[in-house]
Amino acid sequence: MNLKSIVLVEDNPQDEMLTLRSLEKAKLANEIVVLRDGQEALDYLLEPDRDLPTVVLLDLGLPKVSGLEVLTRLRKDPRTRLLPVTILTSSDEEEDRLRCYEGGANSFVRKPVEFAAFAETIARVGFYWAILNEAVQPRRSNP
Repeated sequence: MNLKSIVLVEDNPQDEMLTLRSLEKAKLANEIVVLRDGQEALDYLLEPDRDLPTVVLLDLGLPKVSGLEVLTRLRKDPRTRLLPVTILTSSDEEEDRLRCYEGGANSFVRKPVEFAAFAETIARVGFYWAILNEAVQPRRSNP
C-alpha cells in the first residue's frame, strides 16, 4: 500500500517537535512533511505535479501568509479544493473557528497546553485522517 504523506504547517519549533513526536508515537507509517510558513505551504501544496497528502495540519498564526489565507487559496484551486485540512491551533476564539469552517476547513483542533493531552490529541487526529478517513481522489484537470 502506498501511504500518502501528512503535511504539517507549523512555525513554532516546540509545537513542531511535539507534533512529530506524537505522530511517531501513534505509529503512523506516513511520511511527515514539515513546512514552516504559509508561503512555503502554498508553494508545496499547489505544485501541480506533486502528489497530494492525506491531510494538511495547518496552524493559523503563520509568517508570510496566514493559515486562513492558505486555506482560502487551497479551496480556490480545483486540485486542492477537497484536500482535507485540519486547523491545528492554540486559538480558542469563536471567530477563528467560524472563519475557518466558512473557509472550508474540515476540522478545527485546539492544541492542548499540557503535553500528555497534546500528544493524545495529535495521535487521534493523525490516526483519523491517515487510517479511518476515506478521502476523495482529486480530479485531474484536462490539459
